[in-house]
Amino acid sequence: MLLLLPALALLAAAEPGVGPEDLAFHEELLVLDTHLDTPVLLERPGWRFGDHHRYLLDNSQVDLPRMEAGGLDGGFFVIYTRQGPLDAAGYAAARDAALGRAAAIRAMVAAHPDKMALATRADEAAPLAAAGKRIVYQSLENSYPLGEDLSLLRAFHGMGVRMAGPVHSRNNQFADSATDKPRWRGLSPLGRRWLTEMNRLGMVVDASHASDRAFDHLLELSRTPVILSHSGPRAIFDHPRNLDDARMRRLAAKGGVMQLNTVFLVQHDSSDERDALHARQDAYATLPPAARRALARDQAAQDAKRPYTTATFDDFMRSLRHAIRVMGVDHVGIGADWDGGGGVNGMADVEALPRITAALRADGMSEADIAKIWGGNTLRVLRAAEATAAR
Repeated sequence: MLLLLPALALLAAAEPGVGPEDLAFHEELLVLDTHLDTPVLLERPGWRFGDHHRYLLDNSQVDLPRMEAGGLDGGFFVIYTRQGPLDAAGYAAARDAALGRAAAIRAMVAAHPDKMALATRADEAAPLAAAGKRIVYQSLENSYPLGEDLSLLRAFHGMGVRMAGPVHSRNNQFADSATDKPRWRGLSPLGRRWLTEMNRLGMVVDASHASDRAFDHLLELSRTPVILSHSGPRAIFDHPRNLDDARMRRLAAKGGVMQLNTVFLVQHDSSDERDALHARQDAYATLPPAARRALARDQAAQDAKRPYTTATFDDFMRSLRHAIRVMGVDHVGIGADWDGGGGVNGMADVEALPRITAALRADGMSEADIAKIWGGNTLRVLRAAEATAAR
């Protein structure tokens, strides 16, 4: 679901605190984000990834010009499927939707062959970035579209998908969700078989959205390190989507990585009025001028009444610093959940990513450690998955 931030959040790399040296170093880094929900936008009439969009106008946070402006070299573009009924019809509809979204990602890349490229291996990232191309890995958020047929996991792997999570916001056939009542007490029997197949194929296991007990099972049973592609510390905000410090330490001890998101830092506005604004925002490209002006007025009124979020860039950095302190710099990355609800006041879209680099440099962090956070740790886990499959 796409969400809306107040207008004051539209600040980017030119903000105070980001100096020329920060920007120059940021450009040298291999900058990856592990959870880009942008493929949902490809289905909007009139929305094109190659155009420069404004967040305040159409609620989007990632496009090709903004990736270039923010120094985002690439990441995992998400094949997301909303949870539906656990029956044959539900599985078939979800499968078709997921295949359609995978095709849309390929079409997006094909439309920009000089600026983008699909990637399936860890060692492809650096050469693609050096060639000036944005790196497009693919991930499967919610394995619900697989139904009960794990051969479909092999099919998605064949299409280039290299990361998958078993579950989303509701329990499914594979696992319990962090935001639902327990059914399986962790992974289901089919979920355990799913994990075995993930390891065999060399796909990165994503535990974001999994319940605490499902996370425990994934960590205990996986033959490769586990990633949380877009999660955060429960010590910063007590929400079931976040992870407690003890589990964060266990994740690090097993070689895993938590990719810090920007969503679960404070309580958000999830009112019916906000949902109605989201629906109108989704159709922005097709709205006549008068309807666009009316939408802007209504957005301002809702933000004055109840902002979507009060979270700031400083709140995000507090979350990131906590994760580094608890887990160590080798086990932390960035997965902000862009175009899926992410963003904070002061960092509304990917143009503002240099702010993170500048803040880490101001903390005195070494260039090598900053490089780990921005992509090195993610690629290490992908290499480990590849090595396990090769064995």
